[in-house]
Amino acid sequence: VQLVESGGGLVQAGGSLRLSCAASGRTFRSWAMGWFRQAPGKEREFVATISRSGARTYYADSMKGRFTISRDNAKNTVYLQMNSLKPEDTAVYYCAADGSIYGSSRLSEYDYWGQGTQVTVSS
Repeated sequence: VQLVESGGGLVQAGGSLRLSCAASGRTFRSWAMGWFRQAPGKEREFVATISRSGARTYYADSMKGRFTISRDNAKNTVYLQMNSLKPEDTAVYYCAADGSIYGSSRLSEYDYWGQGTQVTVSS
């Protein structure tokens, strides 16, 4: 599975961005998907995950109510809608594919990763 993220950029605090992650291959619906992020000098951290069908989602506490993960299995794409952005959301955002049904918050559970897209939130 090859994953390509897009949609990052520079936005002011309080603004919104929608990230996309396009997957290659015809087995997209066989993978739970996740979003992670990594800020300079920090470890990569979990943002959100979505089950294979899209029926179940799970978020890191700091993202609940602001971020929404979704997927379109017909388009082989997973999205991350980010609202009310804060300067501390500045990071490289990665999507990843996990072979489990429901997804995971653990980095080690993911088999494939995209190259990342930069999100910068100015104050």
